[in-house]
Amino acid sequence: MNMQQTRAFLVVMDSLGIGGAPDADRFFNGDRPDTGANTLGHIAEHCARGSAEEGRSGPLHVPHLDALGLGAALELASGMAPPRGLGAQPVGLWGAATEQSNGKDTPSGHWELAGVPVPWDWHHFPDETPAFPPDLSRRIAALAGTGGILGDCHASGTEIIARLGAEHIRTGCPICYTSADSVFQIAAHEGCFGLDRLLDLCQRAAPVLHAMRVGRVIARPFTGTAEAGFTRTANRRDYAIAPPATTLCDWAQAEGRHVHGVGKIGDIFSMQGIDDVVKGDDAALMTHLARLVETAAAGSLTFANFVEFDSLYGHRRDVSGYARALERFDAFLGPVLSRLRPGDMMVLTADHGNDPTWSGTDHTRERVPVLVAGQGTGRLGAGALGHLAFTDIAASIAAHLGLGQHGPGRSFL
Repeated sequence: MNMQQTRAFLVVMDSLGIGGAPDADRFFNGDRPDTGANTLGHIAEHCARGSAEEGRSGPLHVPHLDALGLGAALELASGMAPPRGLGAQPVGLWGAATEQSNGKDTPSGHWELAGVPVPWDWHHFPDETPAFPPDLSRRIAALAGTGGILGDCHASGTEIIARLGAEHIRTGCPICYTSADSVFQIAAHEGCFGLDRLLDLCQRAAPVLHAMRVGRVIARPFTGTAEAGFTRTANRRDYAIAPPATTLCDWAQAEGRHVHGVGKIGDIFSMQGIDDVVKGDDAALMTHLARLVETAAAGSLTFANFVEFDSLYGHRRDVSGYARALERFDAFLGPVLSRLRPGDMMVLTADHGNDPTWSGTDHTRERVPVLVAGQGTGRLGAGALGHLAFTDIAASIAAHLGLGQHGPGRSFL
């Protein structure tokens, strides 16, 4: 096959872990290790026993993902027999991938899926108040031109703007907070503080935080009033530290291939190796992905992230919501798979876990599914790929696109 005629679609179902990480005991939610966490398995168990009935009902219904091997990958990764609703005989290539990087965060997972394990430990701020070193807080206030900052703690983004939004409007001081991830988040009112001012502040603060090995500075704009309530807007912007080496996106771009980003991909990779990006909520991103399946040029790479599994349901420990989101995604996926061209390959995977049945609110350390669809894999037939490294996904897509050997991964093609 002429490799220039192939296309690749790497689709990340953000946080859809399948348990079984061999080092889960080294990662924690509060004082509890992640040993036994299983995002998909526990969601499916709740659905099968009728305890995830809000806005949906019955066993988890994801026939397209399951036909590609989702239930089989769950059993391979964790030893859990697929709960009722899963367990179809796979028609695609399927496996389970294990992360090498010492993190369970978004950049680590995505970079490693793109062929680059993270060579350092991320800096995390302590779960205490104040959370930030005084000199950092003073530096941020100076960049903002204010007398100080508000927050200075671990917090939920919606909770902290409800609590401090009125004081922010009164004082003009930005609301700064963090989480269990390696992040520094700055919330400000779009009207009172100004969206452009907030984005400029985050852009100027990013090098300071990146020098500390903080993975992302995140602008969290909001609107509203104390009386009517405050609401975060869709104008979030992530300023991520750049990957430490060239990734799958760079390898493709260096060969003259077009690289499309869908969702957070541009932010995660600091636009390194990305030609264009489309954003929106997951419903809009599904439409964008379907469009790219129809229109993306031969030889191109499309890298997509669907974040709402994680952001709306995993962190909020909402089992029913996560199940609904999976079922909506699966219903969208069926027609998209049917439109893949001869020579196309689509890999569906995840970047970490976020078990909505677990304690705490943080990600969970888990293996992830690797589901391969498309007529470009037909020459291999259906079957188990076994246990893979995250980097094997990048190596396999590179081989499919004819990009040559890059990075530490091994192609399964």
